[in-house]
Amino acid sequence: MTRPPLVILTGPTAVGKTDLSIRLAKMVGGEIVSADSMQVYRHMDIGSAKVTPEEMDGVPHHLIDVLEPTEEFNVVTFQAMANEALRGIYDRGHIPIVAGGTGFYIQALLYAVDFAENDGDMELRRELEQLSAERGPEYLHEMLREIDPVSAEMIHANNIKRTIRAIEFYRQTGEPISAHNETQRAKESPYHFLYYVLTTDRDVLYGRIDRRVDQMIEQGLVAEVRKLAAMGCTRQMVSMQGLGYKEILAYLEGGCPLEEAIRIIKRDTRHFAKRQITWFKRERDVRWLNLPDFDNDRAKILEQILRDMREKQMI
Repeated sequence: MTRPPLVILTGPTAVGKTDLSIRLAKMVGGEIVSADSMQVYRHMDIGSAKVTPEEMDGVPHHLIDVLEPTEEFNVVTFQAMANEALRGIYDRGHIPIVAGGTGFYIQALLYAVDFAENDGDMELRRELEQLSAERGPEYLHEMLREIDPVSAEMIHANNIKRTIRAIEFYRQTGEPISAHNETQRAKESPYHFLYYVLTTDRDVLYGRIDRRVDQMIEQGLVAEVRKLAAMGCTRQMVSMQGLGYKEILAYLEGGCPLEEAIRIIKRDTRHFAKRQITWFKRERDVRWLNLPDFDNDRAKILEQILRDMREKQMI
C-alpha cells in the first residue's frame, strides 16, 4: 500500500509560516492542519496570532477554534484530532499541509507515536494528586525532574495531569516516558512526507517577534485576557500558560506593571523561538528553508517546495 502524502511546514514563532502555508495550499490543492497549541482555543485570537478568515483566503483550516479555554489540549488530544482531520482531507483527494510550531505535536503525528495511554494506577494517581494539593505543583514537578529530566523540561510545572502521567509511567514500567517516546520516534513514518523548517537570521527573527508583541498590545491583548479572566480562566489552566496570556494575567492581577509584562513576553518569546530551532535541529529528515538563502523571496521558496513535491511524485 502506498503511503499517503504529507507536507510539514514549521519553524520558530513569527517567522512567517502562516502566509507561506496558505500560498502553498492554494497552489497544490491543499488543506491546512494547525500544529499550534494555542490557536485550537476559541476566544484566544490576539495572543495566539491566530490566522484570520481573511488570511485563510478560502483554504480549509483544521484544529483552529475547536476547544474552549477551559478544556485541556495535549499531544494525545492533538494526535487524535489531527488524524481525524487527515482522514477527511485524504477522502477529499487533497494534500494535508501541517503548519505550526509545536515540534512535539508534529513528531507525534509524523511518526504515529504511541503514548501508551492506559487507565493507570488510581491509588498512585490519588496519592500524587494529594501531594500536589498539599505541597504545590512545583514539588510534584521536582519529583519528575529526578526520575525523568527530559520530560520535566517538556512539561510545564502547572500541567499537573501530564506530570502525574509521566511519574505514573515510570513507577509502572521503570522506564522514563521520554525514553518510551524516543523509541516510538525512531519508527518509520507511515507518510510519504516532506518536512520543512522555515528560518531566518536571528536578529531579523527577534525583530519580528518584538514587533508582533507590540502589535498584539495595539490590537487589544489586554482586553482579550481581561475577558478570559472574566470567563473564569485562571493561570492553572493549560490554555492560560500560553506566551502572552500568563504575563498579561499577572499584570491584571497587580503582579507587575504593563511595561514589565510586555518586556517579559518579548524576552520569553525570543527564548521560545530559540528552543524551537534547537528542537528542529534534533529531528530527522528535516529540510531547512533559510530565507536569506532565497533572497528573502517567498516565491522562490514556494518554487523549491513545488520542485521537491514533483520529485517525490506528490503532485
